[in-house]
Amino acid sequence: MRQVTAALLMACLAGCATYHAKPLPEQATSVSSLSQLNGYDGSTLPLDMAAVERLALLNNPDLRSQHARRQAAQAQRKQDGVLPNPTVGGNVGYLLSGVGDATAWTASISQDITSLITLRPRREAAQANADEVDASLLWEQWQVMGKARLLVIDLVEGERQIHLQQQALDALAQRESRIVSAVAAANMERVTVASDLAAAADARTALNDLQRRQLDLKQQLDALLGLQPGVDLPLSHDLPQPSVDASAIRQQFDDVSRRRPDLVALQLGYRAQEATLRAAVLAQFPPLAIGYDASQDNSRVRNGGPAVNFTLPLFDHNQHNVAIAKATREQLHQEYTVRLATSRDDVNALLAQYAQLDTQRQALVPATDDAVHASAQAGKAAQAGLLDLRNVTDLRVAALNRQLAQLATEQAMLEQQAALELLVGRGMPTALEQDVMAP
Repeated sequence: MRQVTAALLMACLAGCATYHAKPLPEQATSVSSLSQLNGYDGSTLPLDMAAVERLALLNNPDLRSQHARRQAAQAQRKQDGVLPNPTVGGNVGYLLSGVGDATAWTASISQDITSLITLRPRREAAQANADEVDASLLWEQWQVMGKARLLVIDLVEGERQIHLQQQALDALAQRESRIVSAVAAANMERVTVASDLAAAADARTALNDLQRRQLDLKQQLDALLGLQPGVDLPLSHDLPQPSVDASAIRQQFDDVSRRRPDLVALQLGYRAQEATLRAAVLAQFPPLAIGYDASQDNSRVRNGGPAVNFTLPLFDHNQHNVAIAKATREQLHQEYTVRLATSRDDVNALLAQYAQLDTQRQALVPATDDAVHASAQAGKAAQAGLLDLRNVTDLRVAALNRQLAQLATEQAMLEQQAALELLVGRGMPTALEQDVMAP
C-alpha cells in the first residue's frame, strides 16, 4: 500500500507546474528610434505604405497585448479539454475496545460520469472560443493596417497641402507687407484694403491649422508603431491613384462573412455558444458518479463492490444555465445579423460618397487647370507692367486654392478607398482556415 501511495504521489507531482515570481517594471518607455523597431530596414527609406503597415503589425503595442490574450485563450482551451479526475477516498478505524482484533478501513474510487457526458461539447466550445480569439486578433491586425494606411495617406497629402498653403501665404504676405508700408506712409486707406489684410490673416490661420493637424497625425503614427512622440518617419510621397470598382466591391462583399475576421469571430463565438447550450442541456440530467468501494471491519470481514452516487433532481434541473445559454445564443445571433447588415449598408454608403467625390474631382480638374493657366498668364502680364500686384496675387492665390481643393478631394477618395478595402476584407484570404458556418 505504501508503494502504491508513493507511486501515485510521484505521478501527481510530475505533472505539477512550478511558480516563478515576475515583478512589474518600475519604469517603461517606448522605442526612441526607428532602428529599434522590429523588422526595420534602413535600406528601404523612405518608407512606402506597405513598409509602414508591416512595421505597425510587428510593433504595435495593442497587438502585443492581444497576443497575450491569445495565449490565455489557448490555455483555457487545454483546461476545458482535460478529462475529469477520478475521486479516491478512504478512512481508517482503529480498534479502541470490543471483541475485534484488527483495524477497520474503507477505500473507494469513483468517476464523475456527468463530466464525461458533457466533455465533448465543452471541448468544442473551448476550441471555438480559442479560434474566436484568433479571428479577433486577426481583425485587430487588419484594423491596425487600415489605420496605418490612412495615416500615411493623410500625412503625405498633408505635406502637399502645407506646401501649397505656404505658397499662398507667401504671396499674400508679400502684398500685405506692401499694403502696411503704404498705409504707414499715408498713401493708402486701411479700410480700402481690409479684405486684402483679412485674406492674409486667413491664410496664416489655415496654414497653422494644417501644421497642427500634421503634428497630431505624426504623433498618432508614432504611437501606432510604439515610438515615442517626435520620432520622424521619412515617408515616400508616392501614393496610388484613387480607383474603386463598385461592382467588384459589391461582388467581394458577397462572401465577406467567410473572409472578414470580425464576422468570422462572431460566427465562432456563436458556435461556442451552441456547444455551451448542448453541454447545459446534457448537464440537466442527475449528476452521476460510478466507482468501486471496499472495506474491512474490526473482525477482518472484508466487503467490496460497485458504487453509484447520484443527486435527486427534485429542484435543480440546471434550468437556469440552460436559460442563460439560450439567451446568450439569441444575443449572439442578433449581433451577427446586425453586424452583417450594417456592414453592407456601410459599403453602399461609402460607394455613394466615393462616386460623389469622383464627380467633384472631375469638375475640379479643368477648373484647376484653367486657374493655374490664368495665374501663369497674370505673372507674365505683371512682368510686362500690364497688371498690378493686387490682381496678380488674387489670381495666384485662386489657383493655389483650386489645387488645394483638388488635393483635399483626392485625399478623401483615397480614405474612402482604404475604408472600403477594410470593410470588404480586400487582401484577406478568400476563406479563413477555420471551417466556420454562419448561423
